[in-house]
Amino acid sequence: MIFMLEQALAHPQGEPLATERSVEHWQALAATDCHGPAFLPPTRGTVYGTLLNHLDALAALGDQVHAAPYKAPPRAPILYIKPRNTVVGHRVPVIVPADAAELEMGATLGVVIGRTASRVAESEALACVAGYTVVNDISVPHASVYRPSMRFKCRDGFCPMGPAIVARKGVADPDALVISVTIDGQTVQRSSTAGLVRPVARLIADVTEFMTLFPGDVLTVGVAAGAPRARAGQTVTITIHGVGRLENTLVTEDSK
Repeated sequence: MIFMLEQALAHPQGEPLATERSVEHWQALAATDCHGPAFLPPTRGTVYGTLLNHLDALAALGDQVHAAPYKAPPRAPILYIKPRNTVVGHRVPVIVPADAAELEMGATLGVVIGRTASRVAESEALACVAGYTVVNDISVPHASVYRPSMRFKCRDGFCPMGPAIVARKGVADPDALVISVTIDGQTVQRSSTAGLVRPVARLIADVTEFMTLFPGDVLTVGVAAGAPRARAGQTVTITIHGVGRLENTLVTEDSK
């Protein structure tokens, strides 16, 4: 099975199937006001998160990376899964659990796999990519570094994604993308994929050295240091220039 795109794929709610249209079409539809359509996630593959793959995130730990039990910076990618219950689309409300006053917004690039990838060489890794999407890897704030509990990262709706998957050929350099986060219209974070410990091709190569990725799977490249926090009632927008704009409003359990 091969999953490859020429333009951009998205799935507005109410439509029977995801459809491929121009990037400009989906960007215009997603940019309409709050009365515009919500979207379903553009893929239903397994979503893998990557920890400590931003240089500033690693630097922010300071001496912690040399503490027990690991006693050194990670030598291989540290992965975790965002299960299916977490994945929602553009403009879908995200519930803030009653036991959390606020949530961390983990803005990151999602690399969508287009063909089965196992033991892929770094020089060939990008050929396995169908395209790219915007991901918000949401977490309950926590202190765990290497092994965050599923309770912190896997609540319902904790992985908004989309609105679309932009074809690989539409993104000239996935390692030079600016990522910005706004909360209620105010910019609270700017980062770049230029600061990755493992650039996209190397990350794919290192991950597929020990596990197979399948078409439709999403490998996120990691979250920069200082992930902003938001609370119920606030609207979070993540923009990756050249890829898309993902917007979700946080709500209380009672308002859902």
